[in-house]
Amino acid sequence: MFLVSACAETELLVHSAKELSGSANGSSVATTKGRYKVGRPYQIKGTWYYPAENFKYVETGISSWYGPKFHGRKTANGETYNMNDLTAAHRTLPLPSMVRVINLNNGRSLKLRINDRGPFARGRIIDVSRRAAQLLGFQRAGTAKVRVEIIADESQQLKLAALNGELPPREKIT
Repeated sequence: MFLVSACAETELLVHSAKELSGSANGSSVATTKGRYKVGRPYQIKGTWYYPAENFKYVETGISSWYGPKFHGRKTANGETYNMNDLTAAHRTLPLPSMVRVINLNNGRSLKLRINDRGPFARGRIIDVSRRAAQLLGFQRAGTAKVRVEIIADESQQLKLAALNGELPPREKIT
């Protein structure tokens, strides 16, 4: 068993897991079939949300995770949600975007791809996949205080690729 205590070590562990994992057909990636989407303002439970491109986004708040209930359902950008992928839901960032999520309770850090809308529970800023919650160390607790930072260059690359119909495959950890 590995114990990780720093951001770089967590990323190394995730990288190692990617190299060791694979699907039944020997591939460690799943094809991304989503599309680029910023979206129009929308209202959930009386609160308005205003999606926008914000390549300077940084926020500290509470993260939760979502899993089995949504596994296999379509995400807001048209992908099929897989709770074992390193993805997340955000209320306003473009779909897809790349973010770094840092668990402020233990220092663990992951890069996640935003491909869905949410969370809509009061006081939460991001919903991560079950696998991301496991790697960030808060699956059992259910929530954690996190810092979310958009990774501008990778998010802009995803935008260009999506607009050209060339979204890269997404990495899958099992």
